[in-house]
Amino acid sequence: MIQTQSRPAFGGMLFLMATFTLGSYFAFAAIQGDYGVFRRVQINAEAADLRAERDQLAAELSRTRNLTKRLSDDYLDVDLLDEQLRDVLGYLRADEVVIR
Repeated sequence: MIQTQSRPAFGGMLFLMATFTLGSYFAFAAIQGDYGVFRRVQINAEAADLRAERDQLAAELSRTRNLTKRLSDDYLDVDLLDEQLRDVLGYLRADEVVIR
């Protein structure tokens, strides 16, 4: 009589465990890795914040250029000059009253 011994299939089980481990690792890296989904959402949010800051700085630059042009020799706005004089130097005329 021939006796057959049944051995556990460690090779098949080892292959399945290795496949599951590698699949889990790649799934985790695709979601939370350096180039994953969460990082992409974070980068998009930072980009939106930087665009808003850029627009704000562009508006401020435009305003500053306008004020600089208005204070130049070519275009002197007397009202703006008077406003800056009062604001920076604290200049007042004799007939004015200041309320703080």
